Order: sequence, then structure tokens, then C-alpha cells
Amino acid sequence: MILTPASQKALSQGLLDVLIRAGLVAVLVIACYQVFHPFLNLMLWSVILAVTLYPLHRRLKPRLGNRDGRTATVLVLICIIVLLVPLYLLGMSLGSSVAHGMEVVRSGSFHIPPPPDSVAGWPLVGERLHGVWQQAATDLTSLAQKFTPQIKAFSLTLLGKATGLGLGLLMFIAALAIAGIVMAYADAGQRSAVKIASRFFGLPKGPKITELCTGTIRAVAQGVVGIAFIQMLLIGVAFVLMDIPGAAVLSMAVLLLGIMQIPATLITVPVIIFVIATRGADVGTIVFSVYVFLAGLADNVLKPLLLGRGVEVPMPVVLIGALGGMVTSGIIGLFIGPVLLAVGYMLFWQWIEDHPAGSLPVEIPNGPEQA
Repeated sequence: MILTPASQKALSQGLLDVLIRAGLVAVLVIACYQVFHPFLNLMLWSVILAVTLYPLHRRLKPRLGNRDGRTATVLVLICIIVLLVPLYLLGMSLGSSVAHGMEVVRSGSFHIPPPPDSVAGWPLVGERLHGVWQQAATDLTSLAQKFTPQIKAFSLTLLGKATGLGLGLLMFIAALAIAGIVMAYADAGQRSAVKIASRFFGLPKGPKITELCTGTIRAVAQGVVGIAFIQMLLIGVAFVLMDIPGAAVLSMAVLLLGIMQIPATLITVPVIIFVIATRGADVGTIVFSVYVFLAGLADNVLKPLLLGRGVEVPMPVVLIGALGGMVTSGIIGLFIGPVLLAVGYMLFWQWIEDHPAGSLPVEIPNGPEQA
């Protein structure tokens, strides 16, 4: 086909118009992203919390007069109370522990026992550890002055972490409030999500992908955060009943380790050793040790039951997405990673199955005799 000069000019003009429009759209998208970026994590957390809590919203709705706004408000208030009460108890425990420690130091009754002679025989660090321990037992003040820069740096780092934790808590409470608004308009939000997904992936796939994203978020909330919370309750109650020092802090550490998919035995085994070493091996300590050790392994039983439930992709895909997302993007990646991997997995297999007619053989040989 030979184009006339007029046709070539028209084609060039049309291509230039398309490039200009694409450039303007790209500039608009970048500008919108820069404006929305400070609120991105907040809105992602709001959507994740709304999707996770919406089944409870539907159960409470008939009992509260079928009012979406009232139900969402009550549910958000319950979540805030459930969140703040343990944090308040944890803060009170830490505060009392710090106050008691300062009182012991001021009274002069604090004393570090001298190290056993066997410590010096430990490989690599034995002699140095024995010397530092001996100095702490004889002259703690000079040892503290010697390590003042390290203590100051550690204190500043700890203060920064505490500040970040406080800001994260405030953002989480704000996300809960926004999640309540999202749940109050859940029907309209679901229709919008289906329209957006259908526009990107086509009408047959849009609703399925929307359901997949919803199910994956809830499966991760139940299979990761839910199991970690159950483990924290099982182990924390035993720590409190056994009067373990710092039981609240250790229970919170169990929760964080469970969310990060790290075995809780890193906490339970040292506590078991501490209890047996300080209180001896009697019936109470043995029962406590067996119970706490089994509670630390409970995630191995609960995870296969809860993690992949209600999702059309295999459980290992969700688990790998959770772990990879958390490594790359932190806690919020724990939810975003499985969603992305599940959608990619579904689209990949749909692409494999939707091959053009005649591109694959009708029957694939099963053995040499059929080749």
C-alpha cells in the first residue's frame, strides 16, 4: 500500500496527537501519585482492615437495626478497645518494671554476682566475657562510664523505635476509622471494585479477581495474624499464671514473631530453661514446660487449616506471597504480597488454559507406546 503525501501527513499528525495525549496522561498520573503518596499506606491499611472485618460487620448488622453506619461505628470502637487495652496493660507493666529498676539502682542494693570460673574457659569469648562480668560485679559505675557512648546510641535508637511505634499505632487507629467508612459503603465499593477489575482484565475475569483478592486478604488475616494472636493468648496466659518476669513483653514478642513467620520456640524454649533452672523440675514446671512447648508449635497445625481456606490458589502460593511481601514491604506487604501472587497465579493458568484452538494437541501422550 502506497501512502500519498496527504495520507502520510495525516498519519504523522495522528501519531503526534497520540503521543501528546499519552504524555499528558503520564504527567497527570505522576502528579496524582505524588499528591496521593503520603496517604497511600493509610488507604491500603484501611482497605485491608475493611475487607478483613466485613464478615463481622455482616453478622452484627441484623442485631443493630440493619444500619450500616451504626454497625461500622460499633465494630470500629470494639476494635480500638481490643487494641488499646493490651497496650495499656503492657505500658503499665513496662512502667512499673522501669520504676522498680530505678528504685533498686538508687537504693544501692543492686549487685551483680561474680562470674563462675568456668566462663573463662568458653571458646572465643570466654576470657573477655569473664573480664567484663568481673568488672561489672566489682565496679559497675566505671564499666557504665566505659560504655557510655554505646549506651547513649542504644538509648537513642530505642527512643526512635518507640516513637515510630507510637506513630504507627496512631496511623492504625486512623486506618480503622477510615475502614469503618469503607464498610458503611461496602456495597457501592464492591461494585466499583468489580467495574475496575473488569475494565483491566475483562468482564468474565473481573468479578473472579475481585473475589480472589478479597479471599486472599481474609485468608492471610486468619492464617497469619489470627494464628499469631491465638499463639500469643495460649502462651501469654501460661506466662502470667506462672508469674514469668516480663510476661506481657514476652507475649508481645510471641505475637510479632508469629506475624513474621518465625517460630515461637525462640521465646518458649529459653523461658522453659529459665523456669526449670530457677524453680526446679516438679509437677508444675513440667506441666508448664510441656504445655508452652506444644503451644509454641501450634502454628504448624493451624496454618494448613486456616491459611488457604476460601482461596482458589494453593496454600503454598499464599504463604510464599506473605513471606516475600513482608521481606520486601514490611507488615503491609504481608497482605499485598499474597494478593499479587494469587492474581498472577490465576492469570497465568488462565492464559495457559485459554490457548487458541488447534495450538495444542487434543490428547497428550502418556507413555512411549502412545508416542
